[in-house]
Amino acid sequence: MLRVGLVLALCSSAAFAQSPVSVEPAARTGWAAAGREDDFILRNFEFSDGSILPELRIHYTTLGRPQKDARGVVRNAVLILHGTTGNGRGFLTPAFAGELFGPGQLLDSATYFIILPDGIGTGKSSRPSDGLRARFPRYGYMDMVSAQYELLTRKLGVNHLRLVLGTSMGCMHSWMWAEQYPDFIDGAMPLACVPTQIAGRNRMMRSLISQSIRTDPEWRGGNYTAQPHGLVGALEILFMMTSSPLYLHGVAPTRDSADAYIQSWIRTRLRTTDANDFLFQFEASSDYDPSGALERIRVPVLAINSADDLVNPPELGLMERLIKRVQRGRFVLLPISEKTRGHGTHSLPAIWKTHLAEFLESLPR
Repeated sequence: MLRVGLVLALCSSAAFAQSPVSVEPAARTGWAAAGREDDFILRNFEFSDGSILPELRIHYTTLGRPQKDARGVVRNAVLILHGTTGNGRGFLTPAFAGELFGPGQLLDSATYFIILPDGIGTGKSSRPSDGLRARFPRYGYMDMVSAQYELLTRKLGVNHLRLVLGTSMGCMHSWMWAEQYPDFIDGAMPLACVPTQIAGRNRMMRSLISQSIRTDPEWRGGNYTAQPHGLVGALEILFMMTSSPLYLHGVAPTRDSADAYIQSWIRTRLRTTDANDFLFQFEASSDYDPSGALERIRVPVLAINSADDLVNPPELGLMERLIKRVQRGRFVLLPISEKTRGHGTHSLPAIWKTHLAEFLESLPR
C-alpha cells in the first residue's frame, strides 16, 4: 500500500456533469442549505499508481463569486479542505461558517469566492461504495491534490488562490499545495497536522483501522453484503484519535452517561459509514511526506495545532523543528481549554480566527 515518490496524476480529458444545484442563501435558511453544488467529471483519470478510472467525479460546493483583476487573475478565491472522513459541506455549520462566512466576517462570502470540494473517496465524490468496492483505485493524497487543482483550473476558472485552509487531512493537503503550487496561492493555513510522513502512534492507529477491517472474515475482500463487524473496531479507534478528555468528561461525567454517549456515537456512525470507503480514506495517507521540500516553500504559512490533539501530540516537538525550515512559516500551539476539542479544534474558528485575521492582513495585497 505504500507508494513513495509518486507523480501528480494526469487527466486526459474532462466533461461537465448536470447543471449545478443552487440552494437558498444562509440568511434565509441557515448555513446547512447555503451554497451552490455541482459535480466535475474527469474522464480517464490516471492515478499515481497507474490505474485509470474512466470517470472520476469531484463534487463541490461554492459560496460567492470569483473576482478578477485587470490582468484576469482571480484575487478572492479561498480553497477550504476537509478531514479524512468529512466532506466540503461539513464546513457549513454555525460553528464554522457562522464564524467566518457571514456579513463582515473574515471570509465573508459576499467578498470571497469560497470553494469546498469533496475529496476523492469522500462525500459525493467518486468512492469505492459507488460500485467498484475494493477494486476502486488505490488513491493517495497526491491524487486528491491533483484533482483539486483540475477542479479549480478547468471547471471553476480559478487561476489563483488567496488562501488554502485545510483541517486534518486537508491540513496535509495544504502543505502539499504550498510545495507544489507556490505561484498559485498567496498563503496557506494548515490546521491540525505535521508536515512530515505519518509515523509513530499516528501511523499505528491508522494501521489498526486497516487491520480491523481487512482481517475480519466478514469483509470478504471488500465484497461484503452487510457491513463487517471489523468496522466497529475501526470506528472505535477513530473515536479515540479525535477525542478530548476535558470535553468528554464534561458531557459524560458519570459511568452511565459515558456508556450512553459512546454507544450512541457508534450507532450513528455505523448508519453513515461504509467499510471500504473508510478503509480507503485512511490508507490514502500512505504517500504523504512533504518534509523533503520544506525549504522550497515560498508562500507564507500559518500552521496551527492544539495541545490536546492526540493525533499530533505536542510533546513530540515535531512542528517546532519543522517550521524552522519554512522560510515564511509560523506555528501556533493552542493551549488546552474548556473550548478546545482535541483534534477537532481545527473546525472551531472561534478559537483560532484571531490568528487567521492577522495572517490575512499580512498576505500581499
